[in-house]
Amino acid sequence: TARGLDVLAAFAQNSLEIENVFLNPRADLVEYLNENFPVESDEDSNLPTLEGSFRDIYQRMRDGLVTELLQRINSKSPDFFEDLVIKLLVEMGYGGSLEDAETVGHSGDRGIDGIIREDTLGLDMIYIQAKRWREGSVGRPELQKFVGALHERNARKGIFITTSDFTISAITYVERIASNIILIDGDQLVELMIDYDVGVSSIETFEIKRVDSDYFDESTE
Repeated sequence: TARGLDVLAAFAQNSLEIENVFLNPRADLVEYLNENFPVESDEDSNLPTLEGSFRDIYQRMRDGLVTELLQRINSKSPDFFEDLVIKLLVEMGYGGSLEDAETVGHSGDRGIDGIIREDTLGLDMIYIQAKRWREGSVGRPELQKFVGALHERNARKGIFITTSDFTISAITYVERIASNIILIDGDQLVELMIDYDVGVSSIETFEIKRVDSDYFDESTE
């Protein structure tokens, strides 16, 4: 229905009016969601299809956010990207703080863009390579250069992050070598950014609740 389309448009624009629509759903909205986002019914749920529709809408919005984040990252400088990667890893719990992390790519250090502690005590170090590529996949030669840079430092652990993706030969190469190398492609990168609130902010939070059947079960008292 036209009403349903208007609601989705408002949702996409982060309109605050959407809160009232969802808290007081109209029959035509429910009908639109059930027709366009069908899901299997859950016998224990009071919202058998609408709940699944919310999940579907959320995933579509998240997919759009992934695309926008990649576009914005690719429009920035390599230095910005290297700093972003360090910030993300710190938010994920590595290194303790930004002050403890080190960005070395700016100075032209061959093959290494950053160094971060694996834990707050610094028992081991993780070396980082960040490639902001708009086109093409990262191949085996780039990974070999990174591994060579690790060997020069007697390092065993590294993270190679790109806004692009990796060729099959690059992935196979990393799986066969002794060094512990983690590969993170563009989609994985922005998914982590969303999960750890780097470069994004929350607009609205909605809770979908159901009746607690145990609460109303007098036989358990």
